[in-house]
Amino acid sequence: MPAAPTSAPHHRPLSPKENAMTARAVTEATFEAEVLNNEKTVLVDFWAEWCGPCRAVSPILDQIATEHSEKLDIVKVNVDENPQLAMKYQITSIPAMKVYQGGEVVKTVIGAKPKPALEADLAAYLA
Repeated sequence: MPAAPTSAPHHRPLSPKENAMTARAVTEATFEAEVLNNEKTVLVDFWAEWCGPCRAVSPILDQIATEHSEKLDIVKVNVDENPQLAMKYQITSIPAMKVYQGGEVVKTVIGAKPKPALEADLAAYLA
């Protein structure tokens, strides 16, 4: 009997360091602890599975998370699975990235951008 096809995408395996630093998922249940009460600056990526630009920006955010882990936490909120958070933070288009410090939104970045542009937008929080 042939093996059942898998629907998993084929990606190269991540090294332990890369895997450890990829942005983690946050939900309505964990948002307060992970984001609002976090001592570090937190970038929240509001995204959805069906959003092409969201998928494009995700590996860029993972790279920034890896390179700047001492300064910045990067987490993801799936807006389809967490509609209350999307509504509370007025997410009307995605990808939308919001930077939180001390539980407050201090910066909003809308849309997928190349890594240099994102790093420029986030420079104040990465320095």
